[in-house]
Amino acid sequence: MATLVPPPPAAAAAEAIKPEKVDYMDLPCPIPYEEIHREALMSLKADYFEGMRVDFTKGLNQRFSLSHSIAMGPTELPSQSAEVIKIPTANYEFGANFIDPKLMLIGRVLTDGRVNARVKCDLSENLTMKANAQLTSEPHMSHGMFNFDYKGSDYRTQFQLGNGGLLGASYIQSVTPHLSLGGEVFWAGQHRKSGLGYAARYNTDKMVASGQIASTGMVALSYVQKVSEKVSLASDLMYNYMSRDVTASFGYDYILRQCRLRGKIDSNGCTSAFLEERLSMGLNFIISAEIDHMKKDYKFGFGLTVGE
Repeated sequence: MATLVPPPPAAAAAEAIKPEKVDYMDLPCPIPYEEIHREALMSLKADYFEGMRVDFTKGLNQRFSLSHSIAMGPTELPSQSAEVIKIPTANYEFGANFIDPKLMLIGRVLTDGRVNARVKCDLSENLTMKANAQLTSEPHMSHGMFNFDYKGSDYRTQFQLGNGGLLGASYIQSVTPHLSLGGEVFWAGQHRKSGLGYAARYNTDKMVASGQIASTGMVALSYVQKVSEKVSLASDLMYNYMSRDVTASFGYDYILRQCRLRGKIDSNGCTSAFLEERLSMGLNFIISAEIDHMKKDYKFGFGLTVGE
């Protein structure tokens, strides 16, 4: 009787690390072109604010809800000098929300006269229409935008139409299970300017790396490393090869059972932190802080969010 001889350890290890065969006809659908830096933005671009803020949301039924927001604090004014100029402001915002699996309607009215509206509608399983608009009493400050997003099996394409003769289109394609490449083109008819852009995104279960470049001079790079289920580290680099301006930042995102803590520090010396603490069901406490020693600008804010 023949005796079975086990393979040598080196051959068994080589067989274990043999890469899986990729089915290029069954690649995943990438995220939209405009969201390729999504994970980095969530960690580095928290909703920082200064002063006091209270947000209250009351659900009338499963689809319709009303919201009330009060904000009080200083507002920065544009200045040619390095000195930061602030004036005290306060405003109230009333909102109405209708959320359905295939339709989302959001409206906001502010005491300063601004009206904001957002619409998201699934026209079919693959085609989605988005629209947003802002109306204001200030001349030439009102604007509107339509966005059509088509989702294919392994690609996405978008078309944008905005006021002022703005036209834009983008396309992103998965080329491997982890790598997607895309490009965009836009035309601003009011300013008679056009531009091109290219982007790449590589993601795994532990990291996301994205890069974007445009003919307007903008170069954006971001990297997010998932340390554990609760901790992520993020960094980004923004460079304009026209003006030679460059900014880099490094941040963290720490999710605990009852709170979420995000913070960052950038190459300009500005340090920020944002804490969301869940006090009870439907009640969150928020603390925001930004410290810029070079500009001698210090921003602190606290708020409450009531309702889900």
